[in-house]
Amino acid sequence: MSHPHRTLRTLRRFLVLSAVGVLSAGAALASAPPAVAEPDTAVAHTAGASATRYSGLAFDTCTAPPLTAIQAWSASPYRAVGVYIGGVNRTCAQPQLTASWVTSVSALKWRLLPIYKGLQPPCGARPTDAKISSVPATARSQGTAAATDAIAKAKALGMQPGSAFYNDIEHYVQTDPTCQVAVLSYVSAWTKELHRLGYVSGVYMNLNLGAKQLSDVYTSTAYARPDALWIARYDGVDSLKGWTGIADSKWASHQRAKQFKGSHNETYGGVTINIDTDRLDTPVATVAYTYTATSSTVLNARTGPSTAYPVAKSYAPASSLKVVCQAPGSTVGSTRVWDKLSDGTYVTDYYVSTPSNTTYSAPLPRCTYPYQTTAPGGVAERSGPGTSYPTVGTLPNGSLAWVYCQRPGSTVGTTKIWDRMDNGRYVSDYYVANSSNTTYSKPAPRC
Repeated sequence: MSHPHRTLRTLRRFLVLSAVGVLSAGAALASAPPAVAEPDTAVAHTAGASATRYSGLAFDTCTAPPLTAIQAWSASPYRAVGVYIGGVNRTCAQPQLTASWVTSVSALKWRLLPIYKGLQPPCGARPTDAKISSVPATARSQGTAAATDAIAKAKALGMQPGSAFYNDIEHYVQTDPTCQVAVLSYVSAWTKELHRLGYVSGVYMNLNLGAKQLSDVYTSTAYARPDALWIARYDGVDSLKGWTGIADSKWASHQRAKQFKGSHNETYGGVTINIDTDRLDTPVATVAYTYTATSSTVLNARTGPSTAYPVAKSYAPASSLKVVCQAPGSTVGSTRVWDKLSDGTYVTDYYVSTPSNTTYSAPLPRCTYPYQTTAPGGVAERSGPGTSYPTVGTLPNGSLAWVYCQRPGSTVGTTKIWDRMDNGRYVSDYYVANSSNTTYSKPAPRC
């Protein structure tokens, strides 16, 4: 990013979405079996995990602004802010960026875009930056270490499993094959380690000086594909389509962001901040929101969003509850909404101090578990859990299936499991890169 006190950083891509033609109503999916390794590696979502998505304008700035500035910017069109959570090449000090700040900003209904500025390309960025090794094996080790460090930094700030982290890779020479392999090896290892530990992988790159090379290996079995792509292109156009050199079918399912205006000042509520401006439709950080149990007797926390699930633990009246997301379930009182807690258990929202006990409450997101799709020809989205249901859309190869529950249906390949996505459509689990293509995959509940 091009603030005066930091160099232009190359926005990298989120998960690749490869678009293909819509399948016929009689065809389930492309014929190839699910991938078990690169390019679409499975995210090992933990029990308490959930992904969070944001669509709208965002800004990023080198140093996280004070809480008072965020409060003043409630008058702005922005509702997400990029924050530098760590990395050896992070330039600015972050005196405001604490767990308390994250909690307070999130309570104001802002989303957070976590940025990690680690090692930089050996043939680019600033001469003084610490660099990725030109030896691919070493670059992979460095990418793994970066993912581990990013998770540790994010956890200290209160960010939850299922969060997306964006590795900031600055511009680099496009004609150096050794450098290209080093960068791709580093990013691939970053992605695999984040997935292994239950997090979502994002990359920030310059459109013309990095992102196209990532796009060129979208289907390569040599590299794991990131889940989301954030590009830098300062043309003043905030469109998430029509990117030169990157087909719209790649990173197509809520997996794109664009930094379309570089360093400049904006003022809201009497507070001026030097920012870059972004358009997002991407996964961001997941955080926990504190609410209170309002029941007059003990509140049972269950293993799923229904009274049919076993009781895992109980909370006394007035207990504090750490809620990460909300899901539909069985009716209790006046609501079908259930709150997923940070330990992976669920409590009915009817007895929680959220703003509503009849429907969903902002800023809590819906519980979703994104996984890349694996069918080379794209996977058919259907109106129900079976090949007899009409085709209502197509997820291109590499797209994220935003799963929120699973149920049985007609057999495809080796499984009868179908995934219901947050848009109400179904895809066969056989073509979704989660932990199993024969049975259910935790932590998604049954529909």
